Amino acid sequence: MERLPEAGYLLAERDTVGVFEIFIKTTPERLWEAITDPQQRAKYSFGVETHSDWTPGSDYKAGVPGVVDIAAGENIEVDPPRRLVQSFNALWSDDVKGEGTSRVTWEIEQVEDSCRLTVVHDQLRPGANAELYGGWPMILSGLKTLLETGEPLTTPGSLRYSQAA
Repeated sequence: MERLPEAGYLLAERDTVGVFEIFIKTTPERLWEAITDPQQRAKYSFGVETHSDWTPGSDYKAGVPGVVDIAAGENIEVDPPRRLVQSFNALWSDDVKGEGTSRVTWEIEQVEDSCRLTVVHDQLRPGANAELYGGWPMILSGLKTLLETGEPLTTPGSLRYSQAA
């Protein structure tokens, strides 16, 4: 496996799915809120706010306001505070726009006083651009740190747009 420059590993040539799992000391409700609230999301997701009404079939848009559009898609399945399935169209560069639509599934499972969060990024094309899935380790680490400590986590991704806004 080849390590990506910022975080994570390159998927094998024929792989079309990335699975990322983390345990967070929080409740499913707090975790769901952190995923769906634009201001909280920006604190751990490279400054990216994600806006939607979070109903099945509704659209969402993600971006750094006034700087860059990141993604857009549809909320395919919305089951608070357990499961969110979204189509994912990357928008931040021509290279990723050419990758087409993939899917992101957020699954939250309570484990005693913590939650297991599993993010599955699938329906990627074989040999997909690593930019599509390479940021998940930084995003999920930032989410865990924010919910457990109340503090942001500095990662290469968190620094990307910090001076731009």
